[in-house]
Amino acid sequence: MTATAVRTDVYAQVQHFYAHQMQALDGGRFSDYAATFTEDGSFQHSPAAEPAVGRAGIVAELVEFHKRYDGDPVQRRHWFNHIALEPQADGSLRSTVYALVVTVRPGGKPEIAPSCVVHDVLVVTEDGVRTRSRLVTHDQLA
Repeated sequence: MTATAVRTDVYAQVQHFYAHQMQALDGGRFSDYAATFTEDGSFQHSPAAEPAVGRAGIVAELVEFHKRYDGDPVQRRHWFNHIALEPQADGSLRSTVYALVVTVRPGGKPEIAPSCVVHDVLVVTEDGVRTRSRLVTHDQLA
């Protein structure tokens, strides 16, 4: 398979974007995370959940999802790697990323769960990168 190359500066811009996006998520800054999506962006991170649509919907979904960690001193880190970008006819980028979520509690050992593939459509403008849509598939469910 031959993929269409993207410019090196665009690839680096996407890596930078993902780093800040994941740091917002892992830091519990859900409004900042949602602001990395387009106004009408969609986000489906759990197989059983319907996609959250729009920034307010994304924040509400994340708040509800993270209630499971209330009273639990867990730290989660999302690790994105092997970013494959494919330019689309409309100017967007299709992004396929391998993702590991590392979970650790004080005094405990890091656990990797889940292992995922993130399927994004990204929009790059003079204002930066935004996610138009995100679908996360979980390897353990394949």
